[in-house]
Amino acid sequence: MQSNLKLDKNSVAGFLGDYEPLRYLENKNKDEEILENLSNAIPKLLLTNKIRRQIDALPDNFFSHDLTKYSEEELRLLNVQFSFIAHAYVWGDLAPSKILAKQISVPWAQISSLLGRPPILSYASYCLDNWHKINPEDGVTLDNVALNYNFLGGIDEDWFVTIHVCIEHAAKPAIEAAFKIADAYEQKSCSDAVLQKNLETIKEAMLNVNHIFRKMPEKCDPYIYYHRVRPYIFGWKNNPSLPEGLIYENCFDDKPQLFRGETGAQSSIVPTLDALLNVVHEKDELREYLDEMKSYMPPSHRGLIKFVEDHSKVKEDIAGKDVLTELFDDCCQEISIFRSQHLRYAADYIHNQNTKNTLFGTGGSKVRGTGGTPFMKYLRKHRDETDLTKQKK
Repeated sequence: MQSNLKLDKNSVAGFLGDYEPLRYLENKNKDEEILENLSNAIPKLLLTNKIRRQIDALPDNFFSHDLTKYSEEELRLLNVQFSFIAHAYVWGDLAPSKILAKQISVPWAQISSLLGRPPILSYASYCLDNWHKINPEDGVTLDNVALNYNFLGGIDEDWFVTIHVCIEHAAKPAIEAAFKIADAYEQKSCSDAVLQKNLETIKEAMLNVNHIFRKMPEKCDPYIYYHRVRPYIFGWKNNPSLPEGLIYENCFDDKPQLFRGETGAQSSIVPTLDALLNVVHEKDELREYLDEMKSYMPPSHRGLIKFVEDHSKVKEDIAGKDVLTELFDDCCQEISIFRSQHLRYAADYIHNQNTKNTLFGTGGSKVRGTGGTPFMKYLRKHRDETDLTKQKK
C-alpha cells in the first residue's frame, strides 16, 4: 500500500494509490464490531433520527484501547468510519449538535492525529479512502466503483463521490509526470525531451479528467445534492449554523474547534499541477485558503506538492520554444476548463438551489461552500489566475 504519511519518491503513483482502500478489519474486537455496524447503519439511523441516541448510549470508554497497534491502512479505515459517524451526529437533525460526544470525539481526534490530519470529514476520507471495485478484475471506472460508506445513500450521493474517485484515477499519469519533471530538475537532467514527453502526458490525462467531470449531471441531480448530500459534509469553520465551532468533548480542553468541511479544494491534483506550471495565486485571502487546504491533505500529498513547487522551472524553461509553449498552454487550458466546469457546477448545484428546510435538514448557505468560503468568487479567481499563466494570451 502506498503510504500517506510521508512522501516516498520511489513510489509516486497518483493520489488514489495502487490498491483499493481497506473495507473492514479482520478478527474484530467488540468496539471494532460496534463501529463497523454503526457506520453501515448511518442511512437508517439518519432516517429515523436515532444517530445521536445510539452514540450517546455507548460506554464512556468506547474505543479506548491502544491505537498505535493499527497499521496505517487500518487507521485510514477507522478514520473514515469515525468521520462519517461524527458528521452524522453533528448534522443528523434539523439543529446541529454543538458538542460531539466523547465516545466519538476522543478516538477520532487520536486517529486523525496519527494520520497527520485534523478530525473532520476531509476529501481523503470521503473519497480517496472510501471506495472499492465491484468486480476486482476490472478497472477503476464509473461502472465499476462503489462507495464503502455514505450518509443517506442513493444514486446521487454515490455518483457524486464516484466521479471524484475516477477523476483521481484518471489524473494519476499527470501526477506521475509532474513528479518526473520535478525530479529531473532536482537531478539537473530536465531536458526539452523530458518536458515534452511529460507535458504531453499531463495534457492527455487532464483531457480524460475533464471527460469524466462532465458526466456529473448524468446521475447526480442538483436538488438532491443540495438537500440530501451537501448538508452532511459541512465543517464548522465560517459556518453560520455553528458560528463558534464544535466542541470535541474531552478534547482540546473542551474549547470549540474550527475546521473546514470536505471540499474539492482538498484534492491534491490541481495544486500539484499549479506548482508544476508555476501558476501564481495572488497573496490574498484566497491564497491563504489554498494554503490552509493543504493541512487537510494526507502528509505525503502535501510533501509531493512542496517537492514539485520547490523544483519546477517549467514556465521559465519553455520561453521561446514553440512546441513546449503550445504544450504548456494546452495543459493550462485543460486546468482552466476543469475550473470553469467546477464553477458551473457550483452555480447549478448550490447557488441556484434554495435553502428550504426538509426532513433531512438544509442545504446550507448559498454563498459559502462546504469548505466555508465564498465559493463563486474563489472558483472564478482560481480559473482566471490559471488563464493568466498561459504564455500566448
